[in-house]
Amino acid sequence: MQRLDPAEVKAAAGRTAGHIRPVSVVPVEPGGVLTARGGTGPEQDGPEQDGPEPYRLWLALEQMQHTGSYKARGAWNFVAAHRDAGTLPAAGVTIASGGNAGLACAWAARRCGARATVFLPATAPEVKVERLRGYGAEVRLTGSTYAEALTACEEFAASTGALRSHAYDHPLIAAGAGTLAEEIRQRVPEADTLVVAVGGGGLFAGVATAAGRHGLRTVAVEPEHCRALNAAVEAGRIVDVTVDSVAADSLGAPRTSGMALSAALGGDARSVLVPDAEIVRARRALWEDRRLVVETGAASALAALTAGEPYGYRPSPGENVVVVLCGANTDPGDLVERD
Repeated sequence: MQRLDPAEVKAAAGRTAGHIRPVSVVPVEPGGVLTARGGTGPEQDGPEQDGPEPYRLWLALEQMQHTGSYKARGAWNFVAAHRDAGTLPAAGVTIASGGNAGLACAWAARRCGARATVFLPATAPEVKVERLRGYGAEVRLTGSTYAEALTACEEFAASTGALRSHAYDHPLIAAGAGTLAEEIRQRVPEADTLVVAVGGGGLFAGVATAAGRHGLRTVAVEPEHCRALNAAVEAGRIVDVTVDSVAADSLGAPRTSGMALSAALGGDARSVLVPDAEIVRARRALWEDRRLVVETGAASALAALTAGEPYGYRPSPGENVVVVLCGANTDPGDLVERD
């Protein structure tokens, strides 16, 4: 299995400096709705009322990043590294993704003066297509599924020489994501644990690699029915999983990366699951308490601290925990109350 080198994260930090938005980290007062444990475990029927949680909590507001997610870090690192090495072809970069990775790839390519060609199925929502075009991408609608769009992307790269990017499974992408951990440590030097949501595992691989250099634990959080990394850890190898979750739009990878599995097996890391109901509750709590609009995928990280047994992660007394809110490309309509 491929392991991400901490030196790659250090190089990415230098490459992204001045080009990405440094993360803001804010403390959360104890005893509020953001630390109240929910009622999704089998032995619980409502929020616990046992007083403040015995740990300190911060929120890393990475949903405020360029393009609305942490993906901008890896995309910039990927495109800029090739530009600096003289390996960015005239045909530019290409990717099959209508989600956060596609947006970030288009943004980074435009900022680096390169072309971006993004492949989507013909069924992709028009709002995604327009956002991609707004970042200067050429959008090609192909087939009716993402598998067909991916095949078309691969054929395009082979025929034109365009540089193919990936949503998560590339060292430059993961290393760029890892720069987030270095920034969090600078802002919260007393941090013990970083909690991140996991889809394909690029964010986790990068953050866990950087955090491990400083003796920090990383908690990888996945929906219980969207568990590519968790299943791989359980099996000791990469396996395919079915995807069925409210957070599948951003965390719905059918398999994890080798870098993520190596990070999960080789350092101080935990893999935990959370139920959909708790993800929804955590997302609403972020809105009601802080007026923060995040994706269900991002809310999954907070849900690890609030879900009832046997789900989630239980910090120790006095533990300093930072939850990463990794994206906000979502429709806030279901959060805002209407008259």
